[in-house]
Amino acid sequence: MPKAYWIAHVDVSDPERYQDYVSTAAPAMQRHGAKFLARGGPFQPMEGQARARNVVIEFPSMDEALACYNSAEYQAAKAIRETVSSAEILIVEGMGD
Repeated sequence: MPKAYWIAHVDVSDPERYQDYVSTAAPAMQRHGAKFLARGGPFQPMEGQARARNVVIEFPSMDEALACYNSAEYQAAKAIRETVSSAEILIVEGMGD
């Protein structure tokens, strides 16, 4: 079964409150097997519009990635995130094993 990836591009307006989002989202991420591959480190924009923070999260499957996003725990975290940041988030399926 192919893995799936959340890819997020985020501009944070309140870094202190954004940490509340991170801690609120953590239980859902753990429960659904999330593995952070990139989390806000240095980057080099090459094309298109860039945001200040970029995150790539690996999940065991598309089902787990979607279940995490749709979980009550993550939706509570998302409500926080939406008040302190602007973001684009998409979920893509990997190429398979």
